[in-house]
Amino acid sequence: MKNDLLFDFTVDKAAKMVFITREFDAGLSLVWDAFTKAEILDQWIAPKPMVAKTKYQDFKVGGKRFYAMISPEGVERWAMQEYTSITPKTNFKMNNAFADKDENLELPGSEWDHNFSEEGERTRVNISIYNESLERLERVLDGFTLGMKMALSNLENLLAASSKK
Repeated sequence: MKNDLLFDFTVDKAAKMVFITREFDAGLSLVWDAFTKAEILDQWIAPKPMVAKTKYQDFKVGGKRFYAMISPEGVERWAMQEYTSITPKTNFKMNNAFADKDENLELPGSEWDHNFSEEGERTRVNISIYNESLERLERVLDGFTLGMKMALSNLENLLAASSKK
């Protein structure tokens, strides 16, 4: 792992936005797959000691991913993502909302915009997250901030391990 990889996490409460910029020492195709394929997402997206389990995913415009974050005690926290725009290897957008195990959504949710770019052997991911309500943003912010930082670190480790194979 390299310590000079860019990582910026900014919250703009007035705009109800979170901005994340993260560099990875890996090629664009590998990083894109890590964000868009359930079998890879499930390996890194949950902050340890939690694990992620995707029930189903259909990565296409209008498609959905329904997944859970599962605690060591077996408590499941479900969420639904619906893909609203996909430009292969450069951008995808989705709506994200918490849900129960029966796919009943807890609204309001958030809108995510992922942008990918490659510079040499590195890939930069810029994520903007718009929350429909300030109350939701404030309710999830502390846990989300810590969890997302841990998840992106998990991804960095996974990418480093896969480049050694």
